[in-house]
Amino acid sequence: MSFVRPQYLVETDWLASHLEDPAVRVLECTVYLHPADTPSGYRVESGRAKWGEGHIPGAGFVDLPEELSDRSSSLRFMMPPAAQFAEAMGKAGVGDGVRVVLYDRNVNMWAARIWWMLRAFGFDNAAVLNGGIKKWTLEGRPAATDTGTRPARTFTARPRPELIADRSGVLAALGDSNACVLNALSAERHRGGGEAPYRLGRIAGSMNVPAQELVDPKTQAYLPADVLRAKFQAAGVLDAKRVITYCGAGIAASSDAFVLTLLGRDDVAVYDASLSEWGADPTLPMEKG
Repeated sequence: MSFVRPQYLVETDWLASHLEDPAVRVLECTVYLHPADTPSGYRVESGRAKWGEGHIPGAGFVDLPEELSDRSSSLRFMMPPAAQFAEAMGKAGVGDGVRVVLYDRNVNMWAARIWWMLRAFGFDNAAVLNGGIKKWTLEGRPAATDTGTRPARTFTARPRPELIADRSGVLAALGDSNACVLNALSAERHRGGGEAPYRLGRIAGSMNVPAQELVDPKTQAYLPADVLRAKFQAAGVLDAKRVITYCGAGIAASSDAFVLTLLGRDDVAVYDASLSEWGADPTLPMEKG
């Protein structure tokens, strides 16, 4: 079987033949998380320096932690106000009439996060590069150190609040037999293993499809549509009428949500604060095992 919405996933050969197209804007979205003795349990590093060492020719860089996260929130990577997002995207050359291709250096999840944010602000002409720079490099395709600049455009934000869930929305879903709350973290983390700066475990009653297992470990390209569909079906996700994905801070959750959209689902939301909020509040139900 094929994806229901293949327009949201771009292959490397297509991009290679469109690098000179002024209507195509390529953006790298990489962020690195390093374990650290901080309140969040990790240190955030922008991928801008790595981008500067070599990137897909013509690609610009969008900085999620610095430009595209809510500066007023104590939590990492929260959705920014519409005006902030529109300003940053316009400066990056994104606007009406532009086909945006997003990529990263880590299993597509940062690209999927920016893709989800664009969609949540009403922009539908964006796609994730299948396999990101990993697949691009394995195929021997070129890298460049150009500035990646493009003329600024006007980005008009048209918010779709139904694509972002909050704590109250998750609580309501837990009490709804037609809804599914879906954890995108690893199976070990879902069971309550590993380390985190918040309570270990999962949101009580949630299911698990790890974002890391959605891609081929060698190429980082998404697995075939029928394989992905089977993974979500086995977790009971596809039978639900409403799905909310979550993880530690809304990043891996965006990858699960992205794939569900490729498979044809329109009823998915990302719990933006995820376990960074839920796990820190002892009044909210969690479980292990």
